[in-house]
Amino acid sequence: MSTTTTRRDLLKLTTAGAAMALAGCAHAAPPPHASPATTSSAHAGTGVIPRRRFGRTDVLVSAIGIGGSHLAEAPDENEATRIVHEAIDAGINFFDNAWEYHDGKSEEILGRALVGKRDGVFLMTKVCTHGRDRTVAMQQLEDSLRRLKTDHLDLWQVHECIYDNDPELHFASGGVIEALEQAKKQGKVRHVGFTGHKDPNIHLAMLARGFAFDSAQMPLNCFDATFRSFEQNVVPVAAKRGMAVIGMKSMGGAGQAIQAGVVTPEESLRYAMSVLGVTVTVSGIDSIDILRQNLAIARGFEPMTAAEMTALRTRVAPPASDGHFELYKTTKHFDAKVGREQHGYPTLDELPL
Repeated sequence: MSTTTTRRDLLKLTTAGAAMALAGCAHAAPPPHASPATTSSAHAGTGVIPRRRFGRTDVLVSAIGIGGSHLAEAPDENEATRIVHEAIDAGINFFDNAWEYHDGKSEEILGRALVGKRDGVFLMTKVCTHGRDRTVAMQQLEDSLRRLKTDHLDLWQVHECIYDNDPELHFASGGVIEALEQAKKQGKVRHVGFTGHKDPNIHLAMLARGFAFDSAQMPLNCFDATFRSFEQNVVPVAAKRGMAVIGMKSMGGAGQAIQAGVVTPEESLRYAMSVLGVTVTVSGIDSIDILRQNLAIARGFEPMTAAEMTALRTRVAPPASDGHFELYKTTKHFDAKVGREQHGYPTLDELPL
């Protein structure tokens, strides 16, 4: 079953329960553990999507963002453009992307959709050298700027730090970290960071190098706390350094846990957005219906209380403990083609079923 089909089926399966779940959320008490960076307390219950400070900066970004890969999986570009425009109109200003998503198609779609709207959004994309040098990175930057129809990025991140030797490769002389510095000096990039979904120890190894990253992106969901946890091991370190924390895979990647009835979309997204220290939760959206489902959760959002989060983690701990709802941590099927090629792994087409 394709990711797109799964997400639409999940929407049909869970829409009936959405109103009940949201009604319960609307009366939740203000959480004692809410991040001080959250600026939404005055807006709780008013339908406004909260905004949070982006790390050490004075920039405010929406607590929920639009994932770039899924834009290219919308039925057609018209719907993808509608997703972008409706998201902006609703108050979302954080847009994710990557040089390699759908061989550049995702950046091209977003770039066309942002014509006339670029100045009102916080635009992020990722550099996909996967161990190659600064020259490759800088060429990819030019590709991304052209596709996105802009002269600068608000955030440029090293994509998929998921192999044990990635920190060594990225920080090597002439490596991608030097490209981050160069791009920042040239004014083509305002902030820099890195991403990964495999192992929190790789994130910690990136941070141990002492580079002044502005952000780090990682999986954050109710299953993560039980298995190779980024929430437990990486978020506190990044937050202590004043970095922005970008959450992803709030529903476990392809949403198998939702399909299995273990959690609802509302529980999943609300938990991810409630993690103490998280700045923005990026959500993959391939249809207007999915966008509106997520907007219903994000408008007037109040974080879960510590007790609510503990209860949900405890409830899902048994199926979470072996990682089968977070297969991106244990398999190659969620890893980028270019990264697999650079590290000598077969492509998905070459992998055995």
